[in-house]
Amino acid sequence: MESGTFTVRELASGIHTALNAWFPREVWVQGQIANLSRSHAGHVYFHLVEPGPPGEPPDASIGVVLFAAARQYVNTVLRQAGGVRMADGMRIRIRGRIELFAQQGRLQLRMSGIDPDYTLGLIATDRQRVLEILTREGLVERNRRLTLPPGPLRVGLVTSPGSAAMADFVHELEASGLGWRVLLAPARMQGQGAEHTLVAALEHLRDAPVDVVAIIRGGGAKTDLALFDHEVVARAVAMMPVPVTTGIGHETDSSVTDAVAHSSCKTPTACAARLVAHVRSSIERVDTLWQAIGSRSSVLIHRYERRLDASLASLVRLSSATLERQHQRTIDAERRAARAALGALARAELRLDRDTARVAAVDPERAMARGWSITTDPSGRVVRTARDLAEGQQLVTVLVDGTVVSRVERVELDRRRGSGNDG
Repeated sequence: MESGTFTVRELASGIHTALNAWFPREVWVQGQIANLSRSHAGHVYFHLVEPGPPGEPPDASIGVVLFAAARQYVNTVLRQAGGVRMADGMRIRIRGRIELFAQQGRLQLRMSGIDPDYTLGLIATDRQRVLEILTREGLVERNRRLTLPPGPLRVGLVTSPGSAAMADFVHELEASGLGWRVLLAPARMQGQGAEHTLVAALEHLRDAPVDVVAIIRGGGAKTDLALFDHEVVARAVAMMPVPVTTGIGHETDSSVTDAVAHSSCKTPTACAARLVAHVRSSIERVDTLWQAIGSRSSVLIHRYERRLDASLASLVRLSSATLERQHQRTIDAERRAARAALGALARAELRLDRDTARVAAVDPERAMARGWSITTDPSGRVVRTARDLAEGQQLVTVLVDGTVVSRVERVELDRRRGSGNDG
């Protein structure tokens, strides 16, 4: 063998010796997780990177391996910290030993520990920074100043399709027996880049026919819920033209999205329950108004009846006490008083009938109970004449006990009514 020439094994051994000399003990390293994967054997592999400029490769990267034995200890530490889950894009501080994996000629960090307070501290700092920015711009209170309509039955739902959170939310609405209409806007609820899908879902609902938007997600680690601290997500929520309510599965922490929303709840079920309670409260207020109108009408009728009885009794007493020469004058006075009283009562009854008719006319539920229905096109516009329809057009008809979706087979115009409008 030529002097100064190493075998691969000798070179690897020398590098290993040098690494032990430079790094005789485990070291702490901080960076951002990339390309994380978990093997069937229970090992975890990822790269710890120093991010470069946006859109550029990282400035530095080192492979990390967390073997199954050490993973149990690391997971215990993360659980005790209140729920931290390692994922791509997460910034962490870990402990490990630098070594050379000679079989593949790869330098790697064998992870043995983690500092969850480092990650949680960064999340809290970022959250506070975003809140301060949005507060200065007046966006924290913007959505909260919008008025939630009395019957927000058209709900835009932002969540992961088919999730348990979606099932719980929809079940709570359906159990209420009210006529909810839910428009789903799918979005990823965790993972790197999920914030962009959430913003896209909100943009989709900006021009949709909805009364309220609900953002829901089931429980998860604190780091999973960091999605809702993103500035782009909070801005999109604050700028929505309708009230936004949240039901993000956390019991202790409140996200930036919760802070800028119209209202927030701890769970998806609680979010749906709040909407149900709001609608039922509105219905109760309408019923109370009807009762008040009925009570007021009865009071007015009784008042005019008492006045009429008093007037008639007074006329009778006066008539019996007068002299014969005043008899005709008394009779004339009695007639005038009776006509005036009856006229007042007739006018009062007319006003009462008119007011009652006006109130009844604006009660859609009572109109529907009598057999009326409301037909709209898919955009929610009420169909008023046959000229607004076209063959094949889809229609939505709201009845007292449900909704019917139909399609126009044929349009027949009443020429007698429509001829006056022809040019």
